Amino acid sequence: MPPLLRLTQACFGYGGKPVVRDVDLEIQPGQFLGIVGPNGGGKSTLFKGCLGLIAPLAGRVERFTRRLGYVPQREHLDSIYPLRVDEVVHMGAYGRLRGWRGLSTEDRRLAQECLERVGLAARARAQFSALSGGQRQRVLIARALMARPELLLLDEPTSGVDRGAQQQILELLLDLNRRERIAVLLVSHQLQMVREAVGEVLWVGGGRVQRGEASTLLDPAHLDRQYGSETADARTLED
Repeated sequence: MPPLLRLTQACFGYGGKPVVRDVDLEIQPGQFLGIVGPNGGGKSTLFKGCLGLIAPLAGRVERFTRRLGYVPQREHLDSIYPLRVDEVVHMGAYGRLRGWRGLSTEDRRLAQECLERVGLAARARAQFSALSGGQRQRVLIARALMARPELLLLDEPTSGVDRGAQQQILELLLDLNRRERIAVLLVSHQLQMVREAVGEVLWVGGGRVQRGEASTLLDPAHLDRQYGSETADARTLED
């Protein structure tokens, strides 16, 4: 089975200056990978490169599926133009609409199904701005599911929400991965959460990317031996 995404000696950065380099990576259907590392280590840069938001400075990026779902770290929708929860989810269908064609009955049915999958079908007519932080993140996941993704990319989906909401979001992602075989690429600074939930991680630091088992790479003693101050920087984000 071909991978969903393949990076070969890929280098990403800005203004011609590399931030991460020589990345070799394949993401297969059904995998769940965490992207972790210290502040400024290149996590977001690698993530943007995988998503296609920035072009590689060198190397190759090959995407073998167009069914990608993206959940940003935080989204502030303008309160001057209030949106209902279902209207936010409908945005996930806009990329495939042509001309002035509106949402089809099938699109609206899919939006309801996506809200059911994230446990918010009963809040479909509520104002998005009235939801809690964790509920908003689940709505954004529902919006991403409108693409019927084979690969779901999430940038800090548990940032800024309480521990109960963090657990709900993580359980939702694990359920989507296990039941529906959706591959997940998750950026997070919460090392303990990732270590307990994710099988494999990409440690991004010092311009390099290392892939390995989460239980090994994120073991506190291993982190202290291998990365020293980088690990301390990463841990401060969890406090």
